[in-house]
Amino acid sequence: MATIEKPFDAYGDTQALDKVMLDAVATRLESRGRHPVFRRMLHEYLDTMQIDGVQSVLDLGCGTGFAARQIAARPGFTGRVIAIDISPHLVERAKELAAEEGVGERTEFQAGDARSLELPDDSFDAVVAHSLVSHLADPLVVLKEMVRVVRPGGFLGIFDGDYASCTFSHPDAHQGKSYDELIISSIVTQPRVMRQMPLLLTTAGLEFVTAYYYVVCDIGKADYWAPSVESMRRLLPAAKAMIVEEANAWADDRMRESAEGVFFASSNYYSYVVRRP
Repeated sequence: MATIEKPFDAYGDTQALDKVMLDAVATRLESRGRHPVFRRMLHEYLDTMQIDGVQSVLDLGCGTGFAARQIAARPGFTGRVIAIDISPHLVERAKELAAEEGVGERTEFQAGDARSLELPDDSFDAVVAHSLVSHLADPLVVLKEMVRVVRPGGFLGIFDGDYASCTFSHPDAHQGKSYDELIISSIVTQPRVMRQMPLLLTTAGLEFVTAYYYVVCDIGKADYWAPSVESMRRLLPAAKAMIVEEANAWADDRMRESAEGVFFASSNYYSYVVRRP
């Protein structure tokens, strides 16, 4: 296995990816987003944010626009979602998907940097960062931007994985632990950020409302985690964590475990709902 000097976070550095890698990222984002477990986690905190009653929502780090489309498609939502991502390629894909799903008129996708938004103060009723903060070098900078653009009294929703808890099955416990640590360190910028979120939110001047926590686990057969395993074939070599042959062998072994009914993969996820005083 290779030694990683710093994380290559394909989901955080999308503006630097070639088209092949961007297509792989887009496929993974959409397959994860369409899973019922992922949808349930999203809509639980959107309900708490009372998202149907607001007229303007900002979705930061939107990727292919899954969260923005889900908000726009909610039966009770009558507002508009502006969604921003640093990758122009993913923004164009998000526009296509929104048009295909009939929510193009209620969504607007823009290329931009969540660390420095070209948006006026107090301009949104609610702000969402769905699967963004774990990919940021300095999450507090983006949290402060979220505070700046949301109106006083407005809700903010922050959701992400606690990827320091992410683990995959392996017949050798020591080797499996080494692979888990390699994967986490090589492709996630902030694997522990959701554990730091209470302090970060307080530092940003936000008022805590509630939090939700989940364990997303496949036992026996790969379901939720299958697309993640497949994505490692490209992500790990791109991060110089493994050569292509080793990444394929790792993924092949996990999928063989799934076929044999002995697969295991798990990670914690958290969502925080807060309000600007």
